[in-house]
Amino acid sequence: MQVLKFGGTSVGSADNIKRVISIVKERLEKDKTIIVVSALGGTTDALLNSGLMAAAGNEQYKEELQHIEQRHLDTVKLLIPVQQQSSVLSMVKKLCNDIEDICNGVFLLGEFSARTRDRMVSYGELISSQVIAAAFNTAGITAAWKDARTLIQTNANFGNATVNVPVTRKQITDYIATCKESLVVVPGFIAADANNETTTLGRGGSDYTAAILAAATDATALEIWTDVSGMMTADPRWVSSARVIPSISYQEAMELSHFGARVLYPPTIQPVLRKAIPVVIKNTFAPRDAGTIIQQKASTNGNAIRGISSISNIALFSLEGSGMVGVPGFSRRLFEALSEAQINVILITQGSSEHSICVGVEAASIHKAKAVVDTEFEHEIAVEKVQPLLVETELSIVALVGENMKSHPGISGKMFGALGRNGVNVRAIAQGSSERNISAVVATKDVRKAINVLHEEFFETTNKQIHLFIAGTGNVGSKLLQQLQQQQEWLAKHLRLNVRVTGLANSRKMIIDDNGIDFNQWQEKLQGGEVADIEAFVNIIIGKNFRNAIFADMTASDAVAKVYDRLLQKSVSIVACNKVAASSSYAYYRQLKDLARSYNCLYLFETNVGAALPVIGTLNDLMRSGDKINRIEAVLSGTLNFVFNHYNGEVSFAEVVKQAQEEGYTEPDPRLDLSGTDVMRKILILARESGEQLEMEDITCNGFLPESCMQGDVKAFYKEMERYEPHFKKLYDDAAAANSKLKFVAKFEKGKAVVGLEHIPPQHDLYHLYGKDNVVLFYTARYPSQPLVVKGAGAGAEVTASGVFADIIRATAS
Repeated sequence: MQVLKFGGTSVGSADNIKRVISIVKERLEKDKTIIVVSALGGTTDALLNSGLMAAAGNEQYKEELQHIEQRHLDTVKLLIPVQQQSSVLSMVKKLCNDIEDICNGVFLLGEFSARTRDRMVSYGELISSQVIAAAFNTAGITAAWKDARTLIQTNANFGNATVNVPVTRKQITDYIATCKESLVVVPGFIAADANNETTTLGRGGSDYTAAILAAATDATALEIWTDVSGMMTADPRWVSSARVIPSISYQEAMELSHFGARVLYPPTIQPVLRKAIPVVIKNTFAPRDAGTIIQQKASTNGNAIRGISSISNIALFSLEGSGMVGVPGFSRRLFEALSEAQINVILITQGSSEHSICVGVEAASIHKAKAVVDTEFEHEIAVEKVQPLLVETELSIVALVGENMKSHPGISGKMFGALGRNGVNVRAIAQGSSERNISAVVATKDVRKAINVLHEEFFETTNKQIHLFIAGTGNVGSKLLQQLQQQQEWLAKHLRLNVRVTGLANSRKMIIDDNGIDFNQWQEKLQGGEVADIEAFVNIIIGKNFRNAIFADMTASDAVAKVYDRLLQKSVSIVACNKVAASSSYAYYRQLKDLARSYNCLYLFETNVGAALPVIGTLNDLMRSGDKINRIEAVLSGTLNFVFNHYNGEVSFAEVVKQAQEEGYTEPDPRLDLSGTDVMRKILILARESGEQLEMEDITCNGFLPESCMQGDVKAFYKEMERYEPHFKKLYDDAAAANSKLKFVAKFEKGKAVVGLEHIPPQHDLYHLYGKDNVVLFYTARYPSQPLVVKGAGAGAEVTASGVFADIIRATAS
């Protein structure tokens, strides 16, 4: 004997039922078969909705019933040959009339009791099973139809009845002994109590019906046919890379199904487990797929974790108080009170101090639970031995399941480390002594992110998915996008990283695409995007709540720098070539550093000083290894170095500056460079990274631009520089007369910083610095007289973008 169960989607239409007939026909060649069928997909909900509308006095229930009837009549007409339809259509009409009679009674009484509900919803399976049995017979496959209410006896707990196993087993074996047909069609989900009143086995109960029949008949196998190709490592609607679990133990399957894996109804395992009957989950729409086999001992998959599941709509309440410590009976009273109120407890955790007990229940039961517990401990609350119940809602449980976790240390650490790095706060934890399940309670808004994080951590040995959001698509931003596109294959092959640009914004437009923005079409996509709004852009990033999220700021915008704190608080790492944040008030700079540490993410700004040169990284390494900074001397403006290396009085100073801007070496407004403001920011950042609490106003700037050059717009700036050409020529001539070069130098020593134009003689370390190069000299306790030198190109879109790229890769390790 073999038992096959087909779910609502598998029998949801005439075409799907034909698939079922084809599958069963093949199975009949092996052995006698019982098939258990659900109602046509959506019918149970439609029946319940009809009853609820009738109870509420809403006459639209009649329209709903007409839809139900018509759907079944249409299915019969498409499934059964015309000459054989009459009796089946009459059966459907009769049963639909019965449904209407029940609803009319509910409408008149204004009451829809649990007993009436069970009777009402039973018609979904009663109709579908008889239609399917008729379809087999008209297809030339002799099938007997058997009412499950004559086989399975339960108590009178309507809505979720408990099976009387001895009586049920006898009724099934007696029937099978007298049944001559090789195929029996049985409606799932429904049963009857000792008084022959219709009961149901709970939503999803058709699986349970099949398991009861399999156990009673000592079936060789139980096959559960559904619309997926087996139990999966995670919900495929949430995790695109979820995959089928080929083999799983009974205990693991029970854990996964209990924690929300909808492929299997949780009680299904118990009957077949006792008889060691294997259960196979198969796909009606891909019958050749291997599916999942559930058995006593699952084959190893090289992983301690078998799957990840979740339950939503959970609420937590905590019973706390110093009066609980060392007093026996508190737990007993708590759970007795909940039990008497028929409140199901999903999760329990208690600290070893006995100061608190935390309990998880369905969110729908939380108000009832609070009332019951507050009443039970009314005296203790009144005398302040126990605090009034603390309630938290909008929570979900995420569970790691695996039989082999007990032999693999570090699973919990890996789980909570991954969640923490991605900003998923864990409200409660439970792990049984069997170590087969680790459950964590998280905010419902974080559950999808949590499942993806854990699936990536435990199952995806290939690529880590990075969600990158970029603000700024000018010179540097566009170069970064080119580099990302160019390095896609290399990152996947060598670093196992898939960097997906999920969001783009510039000063005019912004776009978000969960599936990633095509590198070849980003300009067109962005041009057709929404009107840019950095606050809205950040709100979307936070709302999406993606794992492994990184925000890259390629702008020079104050407004963009002001949103860093909000992103860091959501564990979104920041990579910035924008110097505004790190050189703003010390309080904000410190806040950002502290937020990154608190929320397990990174705030990286290497390109703030020296473009792609490892200036900040080198300084951080010196500090972390215990060195002390005595002095920093540097040329930190590639723009100014380019300008003074190219200016000799033959071409005007303004023309040389314009050339630097055209070649992408200056800030969008060149006055930031020429005024020394940009260099001041850079030395300020280095001073702060050295441990000094400096502000911008603490830095002395010995500028060289006439004051009038700083007035008006950029066009006026160039005009004014042409007017002051003699001034710039004199600066050059004075340096040449001293056999020196002009360099704009930044210095930091003994807590003070100064920037300005200097004459650099040939013997100085800064003399041989060409083009747009930067150089930083670190004089430290370890390098007191011969400095540690970092030197190289310090400006240009290409190198700056490469520095941002390097920081993005560093951030992927967070």
